Amino acid sequence: MTGLRYVYAVCRPFDAALQAQLAGVAGDPPRLLPHGDLVAVVSHVPEADFGEEALRAHLEDLDWLTVTARAHQQVVDALTAVTTPLPLRLATVFRDDSGVRVMLEERESAFRRTLDRLDGRVEWGVKVYVEAEPEQAAAPAQPAPKPASGRDYLRQRRRQSRADDDLWSRAEEFATGLHGTLSGRADDARLHAPQNPRLSGAAGRNVLNAAYLVLRDASEEFVEMVDRTKDDAPGIRVELTGPWAAYSFAGEETAGEETPGEETAGGNDTGEGS
Repeated sequence: MTGLRYVYAVCRPFDAALQAQLAGVAGDPPRLLPHGDLVAVVSHVPEADFGEEALRAHLEDLDWLTVTARAHQQVVDALTAVTTPLPLRLATVFRDDSGVRVMLEERESAFRRTLDRLDGRVEWGVKVYVEAEPEQAAAPAQPAPKPASGRDYLRQRRRQSRADDDLWSRAEEFATGLHGTLSGRADDARLHAPQNPRLSGAAGRNVLNAAYLVLRDASEEFVEMVDRTKDDAPGIRVELTGPWAAYSFAGEETAGEETPGEETAGGNDTGEGS
């Protein structure tokens, strides 16, 4: 099959087989491209969609991005089940296998160091949200009594403001303590910016958005630790996600920096002009 090479991740050689029916981006099943003691996980994608100009246009198309990201994630998830992958960013594309091998050679030392650090580990995500007090959430919605005067109105506003401030303070204290506890049981931790509820669709205000690098063998204990905290703070919700490939711990050199020959919206290795 002709086409460009889409690279999902880099890993060490492994013996386990990937899912038989696993489809990659654009429907092409992923395959392993070994080079020395590293393996790139790749599939073929059409140049009509992943050439420089086409890709630049697609990156502005939310529907296309959603479908592509889902297929990319499915492959990385399948790899995470059988090995420790170092995921590359969405739409990392090269002209051919030779271009992928050049990338592996140029970044060999960095890939090895990162894979050694991530070996046998997975990422867990923990988010803490401020919700309404349970009794408020459970009570049927009723209109607030109409204030009899301007003074009553201001008094109601002050009471509500104090209640909100108290809940917010308790949530911040809870989140700080939880992060400290979980960080102590993880090999590494990352604090991400709180999520915007209008973009995430999650209910409540996000006060903690953290990722933890945890030994695969210690994950059960880590999950139990998070679960034990979920009922500790009324009006506060704790969400756990994972296990994921260690995206948050891949390092800037692999996750946030353009690799020479890597095709992005601003550059590529397909020989096309911009």
